[in-house]
Amino acid sequence: MEAERLIAAGRHALAGSGTAQDIVAEAWQAQALAQAMGSHLALCGPLELRGEARGLSEIGEYPAWGSGGPRAAQLTEVGDPVVALTALGALLGDVGIALVGVACATDEEGLYWQCIEAIDAVDESNDRVGGMLRRLEVRDRERTRPPDPARGRAGPGPGPA
Repeated sequence: MEAERLIAAGRHALAGSGTAQDIVAEAWQAQALAQAMGSHLALCGPLELRGEARGLSEIGEYPAWGSGGPRAAQLTEVGDPVVALTALGALLGDVGIALVGVACATDEEGLYWQCIEAIDAVDESNDRVGGMLRRLEVRDRERTRPPDPARGRAGPGPGPA
């Protein structure tokens, strides 16, 4: 399944979460999707992303999945990395906000620490996603820059006059 469809499914599932445990479970689903996208981009993505993508694929140790497994196992492609990473960043942001809400509202110490662990993983993943988007932005800027006439290749624009 395409990354954007899986992200949309994750956003829908998060919005439909009825309990604190559901929110924590959706947080780990989102984290698993971030890891899967990182793995996919490390193998098949633009060269500029491969190192950062490898790092994304290694973040977080989520709990046992049971028989259902993560939705991320259905990932088959990341069509447009910019669009997919932007959507993933939005999902991770929503998950982080939801986790903070659960952590602040609970009196159960175990649930609190589950939220903190998930918040750390989601935050680190979101940082990686942001870094990957910045790399793609730099790449796209360099590709659209006109050639430097003195060198016959793309270069910095004219200096101060």
